[in-house]
Amino acid sequence: MNINGISALVTGAASGLGATTASALAERGAQVLGLDLAASIERAGTAPANVRYVAADVTSEEQVSHALTMITDAPLRLVVNCAGIAPARRILSSRGPHDLATFQRTIDINLVGTFNVLRLAAEVIAKTEPDEGGQRGLIVNTASVAAYEGQIGQIAYAASKGGVVAMTIAAARDLARYGIRVDTIAPGILDTPMLSSLGEEVNASLAATVPFPHRLGRPAEYAQLVMMLAEHDYINGETVRLDGALRMAPQ
Repeated sequence: MNINGISALVTGAASGLGATTASALAERGAQVLGLDLAASIERAGTAPANVRYVAADVTSEEQVSHALTMITDAPLRLVVNCAGIAPARRILSSRGPHDLATFQRTIDINLVGTFNVLRLAAEVIAKTEPDEGGQRGLIVNTASVAAYEGQIGQIAYAASKGGVVAMTIAAARDLARYGIRVDTIAPGILDTPMLSSLGEEVNASLAATVPFPHRLGRPAEYAQLVMMLAEHDYINGETVRLDGALRMAPQ
């Protein structure tokens, strides 16, 4: 897939991995529609060139469907699902059992929200003209290494990201008849604003657990992998770990 001249949709586009990916795709010539919550867009301020912010909740069928109607400049070929939350709570603690509402909200945003965007965007992509190889587009979802090695306190997050990983091959097989590929990226410890807020000492200790390169991952490396997956037409139904060979310890 040639990124230049296509339309791309990025969720969670006003901060973190989504913001970096939206900017990188725009720099490569894509017209990017960036979805995020209104408050996040307000904090982000002015969107980068060729990125248009639209306030939308990924769990809302109506809001996502409306956002997709705004893609008119070029065919939608690439979707990147970055929206998500990462609460920390043990199943049992001094506060009692894990509250059900937090677990349900995490599943709703990280897993159901990803599926909601995937299914609605796939319908739009399926109506476009295929390229000479029969390809119409690519949907990239974001999981986490927590899908495989969830740490203490990550039960809700690990369950939601495990669901994203499990959807990957099924979605790729479902959408193969339409020439739509589906891949997932499972990041390890990336240097996002959320992680930076923990402080330099915590970041240094986290970086020390990464075998090689012996540092935190960079959001730009996530965006680079998105573009590599877009340009490599034979990678389909795959979950790629972006973690420097990290295998998470219990805590």
